[in-house]
Amino acid sequence: MYMKKLVTLFLISFSLFAFSQSRKEIGNDFIKTLFIEKNAVKAHSYFDPSIAGELKAADLTAVTEQIKENLGSFKNILEVNSEKDSYYYYSEFDKSKLDMLITFNDGNKIIGFVFVPHKTFDRADDKTFLKIKSDDIELNGTLLIPEQDNKKKLVIFVHGSGPQDRDETLGENKPFKDIAEALFKNGITSYRYDKRTYSYPETFTEQSTVEQETISDAVNAAAYFKNNESFKGYQIIILGHSLGAYLMPEIAKKANASKYIFMAGNARPLQDLIVEQLEYIRKVDPSKAPEQFLDTTKKQVSLLNSDRFSLTTPTSELPMGLSAPYWNYLLHYKPLDEVKNIKAPMFFAQGGRDYQVTGKDFGLWKNQLKNNKNAVFHLYPSLNHLFIKGSGVPAPKDYEIKGNVDQEFLNDLIQFVLK
Repeated sequence: MYMKKLVTLFLISFSLFAFSQSRKEIGNDFIKTLFIEKNAVKAHSYFDPSIAGELKAADLTAVTEQIKENLGSFKNILEVNSEKDSYYYYSEFDKSKLDMLITFNDGNKIIGFVFVPHKTFDRADDKTFLKIKSDDIELNGTLLIPEQDNKKKLVIFVHGSGPQDRDETLGENKPFKDIAEALFKNGITSYRYDKRTYSYPETFTEQSTVEQETISDAVNAAAYFKNNESFKGYQIIILGHSLGAYLMPEIAKKANASKYIFMAGNARPLQDLIVEQLEYIRKVDPSKAPEQFLDTTKKQVSLLNSDRFSLTTPTSELPMGLSAPYWNYLLHYKPLDEVKNIKAPMFFAQGGRDYQVTGKDFGLWKNQLKNNKNAVFHLYPSLNHLFIKGSGVPAPKDYEIKGNVDQEFLNDLIQFVLK
């Protein structure tokens, strides 16, 4: 569920550049210096003196080497988008594409540099773009409505863990986009939105839980369409992937939708899966899960599962850098108990090559609902966590290969939605 995090740096500011240059040009020159000229010393001169003493040129060299190891060599900048003081340099590497986000201050100096998943910028004339108010933020999303043969079914997408865009982009793979387009071709409306931790990371604090990260936005999106006259008579269906499926019983309690779709949802505690995933990754690709990181995570999980854990436990002592309130919520969440309360039809899908959420979890859901005639279960032996077909021993490198969501799964999903 938790993917290997991209290298993230927050750096502060460059100086001594001619103000005649635009911010876009400054960013272009910085990227060229660092990745094409490979001149870390010159790139280091872009940073403000307030950080230059802490950030060494050698640190920049280490960043470029790690990026090359994970993504391959830098090839070119595909496009540049801006939002207030931030510029997104959508960049192509040998193995993937992502944004290099550079933020400027009023003096046109760089005050931030971070690698993030590609952010889609909606144009004002994009008729599929839809903002939905959710608590104190606005969800930025894409609404696809079939113009012909509209079946009056609307599917809302709920993401997996981490800061995800509306397509659930991972490298060049966009599983939510694949599914939404397949639904559209079959007369099914859909809404997918950028996760709030993607669009508004500053709103996720030490006190935040999955309620703020995932549940509230899914429930608010469902309420928007239920209360909108334009969608009167539509069936509202909620699709959750990974973390979204894990939290589906809690979402269902508040959303009261017509149907629910569980894609690769874990039934076991999240902290137990984290250790299992790291142990597996270490076995198939040790470079992706260093032994020290695995040992540290095991100690953190052991503390979390013990009576020594409390709401005052420091975040640094807990798994994945998540806070005590976040983990406390999950420790009290019992999805297998809650799922029994769902009366609406449910569709459970699991990939046989998924090492992040495995057949153990699929079996737990299935056993818990064995007497529920409204629950259907589909296992796809050759599909991974993104429901993309593959072969051989499942490994992190699979996600570096561009693919599309499997057609057999899509057929079963569409049949369930239309039934």
